[in-house]
Amino acid sequence: MSHTHLMNDPKRRKLLFSAGLSWMFDAMDVGMISFIVAALATEWSLSSQQIGVLTSTTSIGMVFGAALAGFLADKYGRKNILLWTLLIFSAASGLSALATGFVMLCIFRFIAGFGLGGELPVASTLVSESMPVEDRGRAVVLLESFWAAGWILSALIAYFIIPDYGWKMAFVIGALPAFYALYLRRAIEDPPRYLQQKSARKLTFIQRVQSVWSQEHRKTTIMLWILWFTVVFSYYGMFLWLPTVMLDKGFSLVKSFQYVLIMTLAQLPGYFTAAYFIEKYGRKFVLVTYLIFTALSAIWFGYADSVGTLMAAGICLSFFNLGAWGGLYAYSPELYPTRVRSTGVGLATSFGRIGGVIAPLLVGVLKGRGTSIESIFIMFFIVILIGAFGVMLLGKETKGRELAD
Repeated sequence: MSHTHLMNDPKRRKLLFSAGLSWMFDAMDVGMISFIVAALATEWSLSSQQIGVLTSTTSIGMVFGAALAGFLADKYGRKNILLWTLLIFSAASGLSALATGFVMLCIFRFIAGFGLGGELPVASTLVSESMPVEDRGRAVVLLESFWAAGWILSALIAYFIIPDYGWKMAFVIGALPAFYALYLRRAIEDPPRYLQQKSARKLTFIQRVQSVWSQEHRKTTIMLWILWFTVVFSYYGMFLWLPTVMLDKGFSLVKSFQYVLIMTLAQLPGYFTAAYFIEKYGRKFVLVTYLIFTALSAIWFGYADSVGTLMAAGICLSFFNLGAWGGLYAYSPELYPTRVRSTGVGLATSFGRIGGVIAPLLVGVLKGRGTSIESIFIMFFIVILIGAFGVMLLGKETKGRELAD
């Protein structure tokens, strides 16, 4: 019933791969903006405040996208909303190439963020609901690993396309996933588990939110919101600033990009080990262990001074942080019944995304005030530990349990 079982079923394999590609495009779009910003900063002579605002607008869009798409996916089906979110972020990416100024670009990035934020929780719920109990966690972590592929793809596009063809071309490439949506329309189906829940589609948004915060789910929801916030906050705070932190520690831009790429590659084994442990030792084990090691890696990275220690700490940071993300996406859909599953996951994700808005801006402000890199990473150390303890104290184990309808 193990690993082979999932990969032997062609229908499930196709679903995982199809949803995985939509994740890859999502990551490609998010990754690309961090490289495009560097090119734009010189061309439009943007201040660091403006760069902060531009990266944050995507995240603000994600806050709204996750909450709304989660609700709509419970009402109109996982598949429909997955296709729409994909179309929205592809279209907005293509239109970004036409942006003539800063404000216009921010508006397009907000719309792109709306689609990007909505696509992730819906895709993970779809995969979670379509898999048998013994493969469910592993399948979602494997879905997550497509994120690293998309991020690497964005680095390659940045490297080969932006210098010769400019940033507009990178945005145009970001519009190509729209064509993929046409293929997806025929390739995937809504899970039977969702289709059987006819009555649930009549619930209003308020009723769904009340259900997520009802007596029976309240403890879970508090735990999940804390967890999402702390993980997203630390990820976007640390990883969006990595190239800059490298520059501050005295490396050239080219070297910094190379190092960040190597650290990104460390994400893949992070996912694969988490995919293995999540079915062996459970969700709580993976989340708590990987988060504690992420926190330790953050402290280590903040204090690292030589190339060797910096690389080692950065690789560990990548490995454990992304393993924890895998656990997070696998765990979330298992905590709610089918009728409000997407809403529950969407709201937790949405609340988490607020951390993704605050963290990059906060790091910018702290750096502007002359706060040391060490102190900034001590802050991340504390935040991540709060997330780990939240799971330890409030979380319930869902390994081997059938999803609730």
